[in-house]
Amino acid sequence: MKLIIVANRLPVKIVEENGTYEITRSDGGLATGLDSLTTSGEKHWVGWPGMYIEDEDQRAKIDQQLDGLAFHPVYLTPEQIENYYEGYSNSILWPLCHYFSTYMHYEYKYWEAYQQVNALFCEAVIQIIEPGDIIWVQDYQLMLLPGMIREKIFDVSIGYFLHIPFPSYELFRALPERADLLNGILGADLIAFHTHSYMRHLSVLFTGSLILTVPWMRYS
Repeated sequence: MKLIIVANRLPVKIVEENGTYEITRSDGGLATGLDSLTTSGEKHWVGWPGMYIEDEDQRAKIDQQLDGLAFHPVYLTPEQIENYYEGYSNSILWPLCHYFSTYMHYEYKYWEAYQQVNALFCEAVIQIIEPGDIIWVQDYQLMLLPGMIREKIFDVSIGYFLHIPFPSYELFRALPERADLLNGILGADLIAFHTHSYMRHLSVLFTGSLILTVPWMRYS
């Protein structure tokens, strides 16, 4: 059995020095916290390694090193980082969830990139899933991922944890992609929040008819 942690970033980063690439540990809070997690099975990470490497030979060397650490990289282009991470994740979802809606900057290309990158993460996860594995998806950058995985492999255990506030119904319903995001996180067997109030905000959305369809619920 493997615990597969899926986060926007791996708990390491790639740095370039004099034309060569090296792997160093990350000092991020999520990486530090989850790295201390103990489990009886294997622990694997899927995430962006912090740099896009075009040279295939160099990438193969990095992949080999990461594989030895049970890390599975998802390489994102600078354009994808700009539109998926800086765009949809940090210019739309982050301010919305923190009640700073006036700071939101919306462009449809951000949403297109967000879908594309979540699909790339899905492909990376699918490649390493085995029967009995547990998948633990992290945070607002990957809200579509639980549903994408569930559509590919129904009989798998998926958890999702949101590391930021989940906003109230009145605010979240203004987001054009609200139903897609909700259907995405509802692909998880367990959805976790920091506080009970955030959980209550999600439950209110059911009565607001914001969820269009959740195909796998027919089998639950």
